[in-house]
Amino acid sequence: MERERKSKVSMVVVVSNRLPVVISYKRDKLEIKPSPGGLVTGLNSVRKSRGTLWIGWPGLLGLKGDVKSSVYEILRIKDMVPVFLSREEYNRYYEGFSNKTIWPLFHYFTEYAEYEREYWDAYKRVNSKFAEIIIQNSDADSVIWVHDYHLMLLPGLLREANPDSRIGFFLHIPFPSFEIFRLLPWRDEILKGILGADLIGFHTYDYLRHFLSSVKHILGVEHVFNELIIDDRIVKVDTFPLGIDVDRFVHAESDIFVRKNIEKLEKKYSGRKVIISVDRLDYTKGIIQKLSSFDRFLEEYPEYRGKVVLVLIVVPSRWKVGYYRELKEDIDRYVGKINGKYSSVDWSPIQYFYRMFRQDELISFYKISDIAIVTPFRDGMNLVAKEFIASTWPKGGVLILSEMAGAAIELSEAIIVNPNNVGEIVAAIKSALEMSPVEAKEKAKVMLGKLKRYDVYRWVGDFLDSLDRVKELQKKSVSDLISGADIEVMLSKYREARKSIFFLDYDGTLVPFFRHIKQAKPDDEAIDIILRLGEIAEVVVISGRDKNTMDEWFGELPVNLTAEHGAWFKRKGKEWESVGEVHSDWKDEIRPLIEYYVDKTPGSTLEEKEFSIAWHYRNVNSDLGYMRERDLVENLSYMISGSNLQILEGNKVVEIKNAEVSKGRAVRKWLEMLGGDFIMAVGDDWTDEDMFKSLPDEAFTIKVGFGTTYARYRVKDFRGVRKLLLSFINK
Repeated sequence: MERERKSKVSMVVVVSNRLPVVISYKRDKLEIKPSPGGLVTGLNSVRKSRGTLWIGWPGLLGLKGDVKSSVYEILRIKDMVPVFLSREEYNRYYEGFSNKTIWPLFHYFTEYAEYEREYWDAYKRVNSKFAEIIIQNSDADSVIWVHDYHLMLLPGLLREANPDSRIGFFLHIPFPSFEIFRLLPWRDEILKGILGADLIGFHTYDYLRHFLSSVKHILGVEHVFNELIIDDRIVKVDTFPLGIDVDRFVHAESDIFVRKNIEKLEKKYSGRKVIISVDRLDYTKGIIQKLSSFDRFLEEYPEYRGKVVLVLIVVPSRWKVGYYRELKEDIDRYVGKINGKYSSVDWSPIQYFYRMFRQDELISFYKISDIAIVTPFRDGMNLVAKEFIASTWPKGGVLILSEMAGAAIELSEAIIVNPNNVGEIVAAIKSALEMSPVEAKEKAKVMLGKLKRYDVYRWVGDFLDSLDRVKELQKKSVSDLISGADIEVMLSKYREARKSIFFLDYDGTLVPFFRHIKQAKPDDEAIDIILRLGEIAEVVVISGRDKNTMDEWFGELPVNLTAEHGAWFKRKGKEWESVGEVHSDWKDEIRPLIEYYVDKTPGSTLEEKEFSIAWHYRNVNSDLGYMRERDLVENLSYMISGSNLQILEGNKVVEIKNAEVSKGRAVRKWLEMLGGDFIMAVGDDWTDEDMFKSLPDEAFTIKVGFGTTYARYRVKDFRGVRKLLLSFINK
C-alpha cells in the first residue's frame, strides 16, 4: 500500500554505486550509520514530498545467510535496497573497470588506464545486476536517477526493459575530450548506455561539450541546442553544478563539538597563518605539486618561516593499488624533507594528517584557516573549495583554486592557478597571505552569494524539474506524430476525391540518407510503392537531384518528375521541360569557390547540375564540416549579393541555384497542369517548407523527422512515409 501511494507522486529511485551508509558488524550485532554527503542532504526535501528509494552496494562483501538477510531487512526499513556484490565482482567492476580504466582515462591520466576484457565483462554484469534490482523495485511512475561513472551502462539497460521509463543520469567526474575518450575500446557501448537517459547532467559546460563532441564523432548524432534525437526520443544534455548545504557550514559553530574543537585548534595555531589542504589520496589531486610549491615558497620568502602552517589532510584511498601506495610514500618523504629543512624548535611548516576526519572535524579546520589551497590536476567539481568559503564566513577566507576544478567556473573570485605551474602557485600563496581582510571578505561575500543561490537543494530540484520538462517535451513531440485517426481522415478525403495528387520528396523521405550521394538509389520496396501509387493517383517525385539521375531511377515508372528543386519538369510519358528561361552562366564564377572548398575539406564533393551547384559534406568530420559550411555560406552570400541567386542549406549540403527556381513554384505549376482535390505533400528538410507553404490549406502536408515545420503532420522517418503510402495503396 505504501509503494502504491509513493508511485502516484513519482517516487524518486536514486541509484549509485554505494549506499549512503556505513555498515559494521561488531559483537554479533549490525551497526548502520548514515554517511554524510551533499546528495543525501539535497534529497531530504524530495524524500518528504515524493518519497525516495536508494539502491546501491552496501559496502560489505561476502555476506551470506542470516547476516545478509538482516542487512537487507534493516536497509529496506530505511528506504534502501542493497545490491550485493561478490569479491570478484567488486575487484573487477569497481577496483578494475571503474577505477583502473574509467577514472584515469576521464581525468586525462591515460598512462594509468588499463583496458582489460575481464574488467569490462564484470562492469557489464554488475550494471545488469543493478538493472534487475531497479526493475524489481520501481514501477512505471518512478523517476530513476542514476549517478556516476560506475553505472554508465545502466540507463540504456533500463531503457531496453521499459522504453517509457523516466531516467536521469548525472556524471560527477569530468567527461574528457573526444581525443581522450576515443581511446576507450568500449566507447560506443558507454555512450549508448548513457544516452538511454532522458536527461544527462554534468557539472560544467566543458564536460557537456566534450560529451556532445564524442556522441557526434563516434555515433554520428548531431545536437541542436543540447538536444539529441535518439531512437525518435528527445534526450536533453545540460549542466547542473553540484552545490552544498551552505547554512550547515556557515552556522556550524552552533554545534558545541565544533565550537570546542575550534577553540583547541585556535590555541594550537595561535599567532600563525593557517593554510588548509584537504584531498583524497589520488594522483589527480596534485598533492606533490602542492608540496613542491610550498617548499619553493618558503625558500623564496624566508620571512614567512615560523609565521605560516600548512595543514595537509590526506584521506586514505586505494592504498593497496601500486601507484597509490607509491604516491603515499612520495608524500611522506616530501613532507619529511620540508619539515626537516625548515622546522625550528617551536614550529613545523607542515602539519600532516593521513586519516579520515568527520565532517564536523573538517569544518573546525576550515573555520580556523585563513587560506585554502585546492589545486587538483582534474576534478569534476571539488566541494572542499565551496565548503571552505561557507565555513569561513563572515571572516572571509582566501581560496587558491585550480583552473582544472569544476568549481573554478563558479568561484571566479578565487585566486585561480594552473596546477602545473609551481611558480604561479607560489605567487598565489604570497598574494593570499598579503591580501587585506577587507578584500578577502569582499571576494568571499560574492562567492558565498553564488553558493547560496545554487545550493544542493536547488541542484536536486533543478535536475528533477528539468527531467520532468524533458518528458513533457517528449510527449509533445510524439503527439505531433500522425495517428491512426489522422490517417483515417486522410483516407476518407482520398476516397471522396475525384483526382488525387501526391508530391513526394526523395532523399530522407522515400529513402534514408547515405554517406555517398550515389548510394541513394531506390530499393525494390521504394520502387514498388511508387509504381503502385502511380497507378491509382498522380504522383510527382520532386527532388534536388539532376534530371539524368531522376530519369535513370524513375523514368520507366508511371509518375511525374521534378528535378533540381523545380528547374526541370517531366510529365509521365513526355520529355523534360525547363521551368523557363533560366540562366546558368553564373556557375563559372561560383564553381572555383566550391572547388576550393572541396580541395581544403577532405571527404567533401562538388555536384554540378544544369541550373545549380551543390557542395556535399556528409563524409566530412562534423566539426570541420560545420566550420567549412559556415565559411562557405558567408563567402557565397557576399558573392551573390544583389544577384538572382539563392543559397540552400540542406542536410549536409550547400546548394546555389536561381532564386526563381523553388519547390514551391514547382508544386503550383503542377497543380495548374494536373489539378487535384486531394493533395498530399511529404518532405524532410527546409527546402520542402517552401512546398508546404505554397499548397492550399486543405492539403495534407507531412514533415519527415523532428524540427520546426509548416506541415500539418509529422512522421518519424522514411519507414513511416512508406507505411503511410501503403495505406492508400491497400485501402
